[in-house]
Amino acid sequence: MARVPEGFHVVRTHIRRNPRPGAKRLSGWTIAGLVAVVWLWSQLFGFGEASTADQSPHGPQPSTSASAGR
Repeated sequence: MARVPEGFHVVRTHIRRNPRPGAKRLSGWTIAGLVAVVWLWSQLFGFGEASTADQSPHGPQPSTSASAGR
């Protein structure tokens, strides 16, 4: 059998690189899951939508350019 280079190991008949120590990185599936959770959260609860207490009781007010056409 051939000598395995330093930093590698043999798995069945394949030579693989040893895992690196340190902080684990997020996988693609984890990132996709987080994006999906944020999207679902925004669909259910919204981001900074105006509450009904902030709206005028008489409905939307016309802009100043709407009355300029008289």
